[in-house]
Amino acid sequence: MNARLKVGVVGAGFGGLVHVPAFRAQGRFDVVAIASPNRAAAVAKERNVPNSFESVGAMLNAIDVDVVSVASPPFDHKASVLAALERGKHVLCEKPFGLNVAECEEMVAAAKRAGTVCAIAHEFRYTPSRQAMKELIDNGHLGALREIESSVLHMFLRASTERANSWWFEHRRGGGITGAILSHMVDQTNWLAGRPPKRVVGFERTANPTRTYKGATFTSDVADGAFVLLDYGDGLVGRAVADGTRPVESATLAVHGELRAAAATGPNVIDATMFAIDEEETAELELSAPKHAKLASVHPNVPPFVELLDAFVDAIDGKPATLPTFADGLETQRVLEAIGYKA
Repeated sequence: MNARLKVGVVGAGFGGLVHVPAFRAQGRFDVVAIASPNRAAAVAKERNVPNSFESVGAMLNAIDVDVVSVASPPFDHKASVLAALERGKHVLCEKPFGLNVAECEEMVAAAKRAGTVCAIAHEFRYTPSRQAMKELIDNGHLGALREIESSVLHMFLRASTERANSWWFEHRRGGGITGAILSHMVDQTNWLAGRPPKRVVGFERTANPTRTYKGATFTSDVADGAFVLLDYGDGLVGRAVADGTRPVESATLAVHGELRAAAATGPNVIDATMFAIDEEETAELELSAPKHAKLASVHPNVPPFVELLDAFVDAIDGKPATLPTFADGLETQRVLEAIGYKA
C-alpha cells in the first residue's frame, strides 16, 4: 500500500481556496500545514489545517512534509521553491513560474539537483475540452496542424470594475494578466503543439492605469491585456489573447489542421462546448464528464486541479505520468518575458 504524503501549502489565498481542498480530495495527501506572513493562522482555522506558520522556512524547520505546494504570489515563488528543494521535497508551484527567465532557470537547475518530482499548477490542461483537443491532435484526426488560436476575455479589469489594490497591480511583484492568465494559454499552446516556439512576437497593454476602489484611486503599471504570436516551425503558428477589459466573459480555443478544425468555446475555460469542423459540416462533440465533477461546488478549479494531482502522485510513485514540468514552466516564461513580462 502506498504511503500517505504530507503536504505543506505556502500561500493563504488561492492556496486556501483551491490547493488545500484539492490535495485533500485526491486521496493520498494529508494537508498538515499552511504558511503565509499574514493570514496563515486564520485560514488554517477556517480550513481545519493543524499547523500554521509565517514563512516556508519556519514550516520546514518545525515539521516534516513530503510535498510543498507553492501558491504564494509570483514574487515569492523562487524563495519558497528553492527552500523546499534544498530539503529534498516534491514541489508543485503555481503559475507564473517566476518573475523572469533567470529565476526560472535557477529553479529548474535546483530541481535537477534535488531529483524530486516538480510540476507547475497548469490545471486547465486537465479540463475535458483540452484533453479532447490533445487526443484529436495526437491521433491525427485534424491532419497537419496550421494554427492554434486562443482567447480568454474578462470584464474584471475594465475602468468601471472595482478591484482592491494589491501586489496584483504591481509589475515589479509579478502582477497583471500576462502572468495570471496568458501563462495558462501559452502552456496549453506549447503542450498542444508538442514543442516550444521558435519565434515570439507580441506585447502587453495597459488600457486603464488609473483604478478606483471604494472611492480611492491608485495607479496600476501591469498589463490588462496581453497579445502574442508564436511560430512553431513546420507551418504551425499560435495566437493568444488575454484581455480583462472586454464587455463579455468568454474563452475560446481552436486548433486548425489541413483536414479539420476543432474549437472549444464557452464563458470560461472550464465550461466549454466543443465542435469539430470540416468542409462539409460542423458537429458538436460530446465531452466526457470531468473525473472529479462533484468537487466543482468547492471551487470551479478544484476538479481539474485534482486530476493534475492524480498525475503528480503517479509521478511520485514512479508510475508513467504526464505533467506540466518545471522545464515547461521555463519555456512559458521565455514567451512571457519576450513580450514584456519581466521584473
